[in-house]
Formats: sequence, structure tokens, C-alpha cells
Amino acid sequence: MNMKSKIKNYDVLVIGGGAAGIAAAIAAAKNNARTLLVESRGAIGGDTISGLPILGCCNSLGEWIVGGVLRELLDACKRMSGYIGCICDWRTLWGVCVNPDIFRLVIAETLEKYRVDVLLHTIVDNIAIDNGRIQECFVVDRSGKRRCIRAKVIIEATGDGNIAAMANAKSEAGSDTKNFQPISLIFRMSNINFKPLLEFVRDNPEEILLAENPVFKKTPAECAQKVYESGYPYLALSARGTLLGDAIRRGLMYPCSAIFMSPTSMGKKEIVLNTTRVSGIDARNIETLSNSLFTLSRQISTAIEFLKIHIPGFRNSELSGIAHSISIRETRRIIGEYVLKTEDVISGKKVKNGIAKGAHHVDIHGSGTDQTRIPVKNGHSYDIPYNCLIPKNIANMFVAGRCLSSTREANGSVRVMGTCMATGEAAGTAAALYSFQNHTNVRELSVEALRKKLTSQGAILKGTH
Repeated sequence: MNMKSKIKNYDVLVIGGGAAGIAAAIAAAKNNARTLLVESRGAIGGDTISGLPILGCCNSLGEWIVGGVLRELLDACKRMSGYIGCICDWRTLWGVCVNPDIFRLVIAETLEKYRVDVLLHTIVDNIAIDNGRIQECFVVDRSGKRRCIRAKVIIEATGDGNIAAMANAKSEAGSDTKNFQPISLIFRMSNINFKPLLEFVRDNPEEILLAENPVFKKTPAECAQKVYESGYPYLALSARGTLLGDAIRRGLMYPCSAIFMSPTSMGKKEIVLNTTRVSGIDARNIETLSNSLFTLSRQISTAIEFLKIHIPGFRNSELSGIAHSISIRETRRIIGEYVLKTEDVISGKKVKNGIAKGAHHVDIHGSGTDQTRIPVKNGHSYDIPYNCLIPKNIANMFVAGRCLSSTREANGSVRVMGTCMATGEAAGTAAALYSFQNHTNVRELSVEALRKKLTSQGAILKGTH
């Protein structure tokens, strides 16, 4: 085989198949760009198929702030009876709950519908860059086959900013002291009796994280009643409460800030649990990340035993699923043309060049039981500027999702899946528009034209608090 036959040409190359990557690939292909999606694992969807609620889709007032690609996927979920709803936890926020297996099918069907080419089990192991322009990306699959990909524009949606780092983009990682938020392994349990669980919430509000957001204007007891009335087990058992707190002190549970629960199937009486955590891990170090699997797995067994013995409704429950990969909250943040600031997030700042919205509270998980949560003022949303997607000194790249340009605190809000999908859609649409124009740099693209195109496709850029 000669070298030329190994080269594949695309308009848009999306690297990373999590929340941001799938939205970017779908958006680019919907706008007629020849699109390739490269994913290092054997599954597409990232944490969207773990069962976790899709956060950041609504502000704390309950107003939808993410549409477009996400809405298309959720509508398909509804048609397959996999959409549970957008539910308030009466703590700080609203979360979109779906059946993760159905969502996984929907993602695959939508990628196929728009003719996105996909390479699984494939990583980028080198790039060729000249004068700040990425000329070629060299990828290798798990069989050892190497390919050379040429694309007019590259979208980095790995979460870790690896490709931008290869291109010498500046970045920051973790805190100033090189501390990182803990990693987790998400799991699901089914055959849970929701009624006694919700009665426990109603009768024991001091055991549950409630009423943290001033916008709710209710006491913890009133919020507990609201959770009970909803009929949905969307709640967080708090380490500050006597039950979980005492279990941690006695060694019956590992240290965690809470056991976060949300529904994944009403028919199977199934919920997803986000509680396991290993701190002090730089997830860019594959050896330490891999070794953490053993601790996280033991924690799942510990949590199941605790829940079945101590929490009403769990006595006859059983483990029904474990996420296909470890969930990572924080690694590298690329420094872009604009760095989304902490004040931008907390104040709900609006800007003329916004290409997506966010509304999740600033969320910084620490070690042990530590967690910082700061809500957006008045329950509003903030705008994410176009130039947060553009790494400095690179002409034909966008970053979307967790690795976009932001301070650590701002990243604690923007990293959630709904917001990742919004920034992914913006990047994919921008990449498609760029690929059909005679620009030499993504900075030359008209942001006004991009905003019009996004709005015409159902993205929400204005009209909300």
C-alpha cells in the first residue's frame, strides 16, 4: 500500500466521543461537512451512557438553556420510552434523566443518520503542524493500523486537551497546587422500592442535601416534601447527616460528600449512584488512573452493602450496571483567546459573542467529604463566548467540553454534560461553516453568522434569564 492510499480527507475531524464530541460530530455533519469521529474507547457517548443525569440543560429557575442536538437526541429517547424527564432535586438544580441504554442506541442511530464516519479503539498518536496550522493527524487503532487524517479543522473533545497540547497549546491543569478533583465509577441498582425511599426523604430532611440554592425560597423540610411529591428518587444523601456521616466515621462507608441518586428506569425501578471517589489522582497518568479501578470497585461493593442494610427501599435491590469507564472531573484546561472567568459564571454574565449557555453551579469536589458548591446568581444562566473554544496560536482548531478555556472554578460549572453538548454543537457548527469558506483561521469566522445558524437549528442563545 502506498502512502497516498493511507490518507483520508475530511472537512472536520472530531477527537473524543463523549458529550461534547457526539454533539460536535452531529452538528458538523448536519451542516454538510464530511466528518470523522475518533474515539479511544469501544463505546460512544462517554458519561451520557453511564446513567448520570444530564446536567446544565436548564437553569435553576427551570428554564431550558440547551436545545439543538441535545433536544433531537432527547426527542428520539422519548419515542423509545427512554426519557424520564427534567427533574428538580430541590438542592440546587434540575437534571435531565434518561435510560442510558436507550440513549446509547439513539446516539448511534443519529450518528448514522447524518453519515458521520466513526473510528473506535483509535487514538491520535502524532500530528503534523506548520505555522500554527494542524496539517495532519496520525491515528492508530488497537490492531496497530495507522492512518493519516487530513481535515480542514480539528475539534478537540477528549476532555483532557491532549491534541491541543500536542500542538503546543498552553494549558492549566488542576488547582494551583496541582490537586485534582476525585475520579469516580458510576453504577446502577434496580428493583428499588421508591415509595419508602421517598418517604424517608420526606421524614428526614436533615439527612438529605436540600435547599442550598436561595432561588428555591423553601426550607429543607419543604424541599423534602417536594422531592416526595415528585415521585422521582432524585436526591443526595448527605455526609453531613447522621446516617451517612456516622457510617463514614465507623468505617462502614468510605469518605464521600454524598450519595447522589437519580432515576434511570421507572419500569425497572432503577437508579444511578454517583458516590465513589478516589482523590489525589492526575488522570493524565494512565498507570495511577488504571490502579484506581480496584479501589473504586471495592467502594461500589461497600456502598451496595450500606444501602441494602440502612436505606429504606434498597433491601431487595440488586446491582444492574457499572459504567464502561472511570469518570473524570478534571485534568487539563486549554488557554484560549478568552478564559471564562469564575465571576462570569457566578454573576450570570451575558455577552454578544455567546455561542452556548451554562447554568450549573460551581462544583469543586475535594478529598474525603469536602465539596464546594456555589450557585449562579438568582438561578440564571451565563453565556460562553466563541473565543473560549479557540486555543491560542492554533489556526484551525476548536476545543469543546471539559477542556475548553476556563478558570478552575468556572470549569467546575462548564464541565457538566448539557453544557459540554452545547459547546460541542457550537464547535461542530462553526467547523462546518469554516470548512466551506475561504478563511485561513477560525478567528475569521463571523460569530454573528454562527449564532444565526445555531439559533436556526434550535440552539438556545437568548430569551432566558
